Amino acid sequence: MGWDGASLRAVTGRFWATLFIAVLSAAFAVLVGSCAPAPHGAVVANPQIPLWRSSWVVGAENSVSFGLRAEPYATGLELPTAIGHTSDGSGRLYVAQQRGTIAVIEGGVVLPTPFIDLRDRTACCGEQGLVGLATDPDFVTNGYVYVGYTDLLGDSVISRYRTIDGGRRVDPASEAIVMRVAQPGPQHNGGALAFGHDGFLYASFGDGSFALVPKPTASRTDSLLGKVLRLDVRELPYRIPEDNPFANIDGAWGEIWALGLRNPWRISFDRLTGDLYVGDVGQSTWEEINMVPSGAGGLDFGWPVMEGPACRGSCTESVGEPPAVAYGRDLGCAVIGGYVYRGAAIPRLQGTYLYGDFCSGRVWGAQHFEGAWEHALIFDVAANISAFGEDEAGDLYFTDYGMGVLYRIVDASVAGE
Repeated sequence: MGWDGASLRAVTGRFWATLFIAVLSAAFAVLVGSCAPAPHGAVVANPQIPLWRSSWVVGAENSVSFGLRAEPYATGLELPTAIGHTSDGSGRLYVAQQRGTIAVIEGGVVLPTPFIDLRDRTACCGEQGLVGLATDPDFVTNGYVYVGYTDLLGDSVISRYRTIDGGRRVDPASEAIVMRVAQPGPQHNGGALAFGHDGFLYASFGDGSFALVPKPTASRTDSLLGKVLRLDVRELPYRIPEDNPFANIDGAWGEIWALGLRNPWRISFDRLTGDLYVGDVGQSTWEEINMVPSGAGGLDFGWPVMEGPACRGSCTESVGEPPAVAYGRDLGCAVIGGYVYRGAAIPRLQGTYLYGDFCSGRVWGAQHFEGAWEHALIFDVAANISAFGEDEAGDLYFTDYGMGVLYRIVDASVAGE
């Protein structure tokens, strides 16, 4: 292993704490079978980075100097878990904080009044708390924002609020509950929210397993756990889109869009192609990034039969879709899904998907080009990366969970950077 308990910063009683305890106390599972890679997905438009061409599994040797660095953008956050942005030209960012508040950031400054305060109804911490955040595609018109949190009963709740004060605060009386999902325990709750090109809300949920004892929920269509859901929230109660893959199947939840996921902590969309990226936290051997091409509902990513590219237990052949990228526990312990860069400030980064790891602080870049995935280590940072985000211009950010810092990824070769 490339890390151990001593290398982790103090995160006792905080995010992923129970996951780390389980990982550190368990030996690596034996890989009984291997699965041939079968990369898939839309070819990146205008790839410009000469990435290290290699096998599809990230290796420590795949390192390229991109001339990028992480620059502190805002400080004073507490247990940050998700990043959102407005679409109103203000450049404003929102950062969800696990205990139940959302900070508003303008020009790198955290405003003294929180965007929202849900501490009276939010259970924290470990893998619970306020963990999901997304602004409505029609935010300029309706001022809606969606949040995902764990309530005091331990269930996952998605709620919609209306903003006031020019988008700097939420009207606390405007809450409308979109969905409530019962959770069997405090682990593997997932909790990411994102809007797709289709205007529908996507929500991720973990399989509800405890420690290293996986439940079969992820592979079953009669459970919402271990899935990415797709909801039409233009009116409430929400509707199930007619083209959802299980919308008209008896005994299945029509909300399901993708399945076979262990704990899909962060999800995002490529703002150009509409492809969905899912960072799925592994159990004891592999961390993985899964990609759902735009409009491709119903893909099964294999958990709990598969972990990353490998079969588990008595499995002797691949099941479901292979991950786009996978890396072993020698490089980290909890993958944090990121974003495809579509900004203008760093042209050579255009079309590259950036993602990281909570424990190692590594940040990688990946592209799908000429039928294969190419990827490389971009940089590493002394941070517990907990979330990535983008602003309205397409610049990328990530949060340090332990120190409460919001970082911006910048081009170190540009004067003044």
